[in-house]
Amino acid sequence: MAGKLLRGWVPGIDTALGYRRAWLVPDLRAGVVLTTLLIPVGIGYAEVAGLPPEAGLYATIIPVLAYAIFGPSRILVLGPDSALAPIIAVAILPLALGDTARAVALAGLLAIMVGLILLVGGLLRLGFVTDLLSKPIRVGYLNALALLVIISQVPALLGFSVDAESPFERVVAIVGGITGGEVDETAMLIGLGSLLVIIVLSWRKTRIPGVLAAVVGATALTAIFGLENELPVVGALPQGLPAPALGGLQWSDVAGLVLPAFGISLIAFADTAVLSRTFAARRGESVDGSQEMSAIGLSNIAGGLLGGFPISASSSRTPVAERAGARTQLTSVVGALLIVVFMLLAPGLTGYLPSAAIAAVVIVAAAGLVDAKGFLALVRMSRVDALLSLAAFVGVLVVGVIQGSRGGDHPVAGRLRQPRMATLSRGTRARARPARLSRSVQTPRG
Repeated sequence: MAGKLLRGWVPGIDTALGYRRAWLVPDLRAGVVLTTLLIPVGIGYAEVAGLPPEAGLYATIIPVLAYAIFGPSRILVLGPDSALAPIIAVAILPLALGDTARAVALAGLLAIMVGLILLVGGLLRLGFVTDLLSKPIRVGYLNALALLVIISQVPALLGFSVDAESPFERVVAIVGGITGGEVDETAMLIGLGSLLVIIVLSWRKTRIPGVLAAVVGATALTAIFGLENELPVVGALPQGLPAPALGGLQWSDVAGLVLPAFGISLIAFADTAVLSRTFAARRGESVDGSQEMSAIGLSNIAGGLLGGFPISASSSRTPVAERAGARTQLTSVVGALLIVVFMLLAPGLTGYLPSAAIAAVVIVAAAGLVDAKGFLALVRMSRVDALLSLAAFVGVLVVGVIQGSRGGDHPVAGRLRQPRMATLSRGTRARARPARLSRSVQTPRG
């Protein structure tokens, strides 16, 4: 009985005991592919939240490892999120008063509070709310989310950035950037070339993952031809390992973060619930909503204790892992461990990774979220369900994902959600064009 209870609370035990040798190579390969996205997204959302770049990596490494142990989904990837980053910034920066160390401590406290709220909700079996998320709503949600993510990545694919809030404004800004000569030809060639490599290798089903080939090839070309100062690149990794950073906190800080903690908890669980159920259904599996809530809570607590900030499931990194062939959470664990290796041994390597190549990876992954067949099936079966799905699709496009102006979980999504890292490091050309973002992630904010 005790063993069964333990395995129920720690799904990672079941995964480990039932692990198949045939899964190992796909998991390892997918972990390498996933790492190329975990790094820039983690750094970028830390910048959006007003925190040092390394905080975004800590908020990726620790929660991923915790979820691999306690999470019920075998495919879900956790990490910093575009919906949460602006809220984190608004909650902690006024209390930090310009002190970076205090901002990191407050972000960690906020993550712990969010985690405790979700953990208590899971223990009280409040995860039943996921049953209210019907298939029509999930289909409409994911189709709209895929469109938002793809739109958000077009500027990075073409080597420029846009300043827009709504999807319509973003499309107008993209068209204006293209017609206004903002396209960077070198970045565009690398972006479109990466897109072509990923699609062709995926279509031919070769042993070489298309995403890995595109990222490695783009990085090599940038290094060989010295293009790191000619187009946006991810930038070098910061150095350091996760460590406690909760010094100087007071009880008044807890009171000041209560409302943001509840808001972030709601958004994090709602977003995670949709993704978890959707990907589980695609794999013929099921997840317990309450267990999912507890796992997200424990992951946030672990991240908050070791220099991170609140996180949730990722709607861009999860499909990348799935498309790369992930079988279990070992994929995420490999990704987290590779981040540590890079931070210790080769922090400068990502200084040659073009943002256009990352955009291509995210676009292909987002396209995999599109469920046109599912919507057509709804049309054939029930006009009411089809209209409900269409309403969810339009609602996400018009109002945003979860709370208004969110543009999907992606590295480039509107002014507040546009990590300085995702389109930075243009060197001399950046300084010649003030409207664009320049190198700013080489050293943490002071």
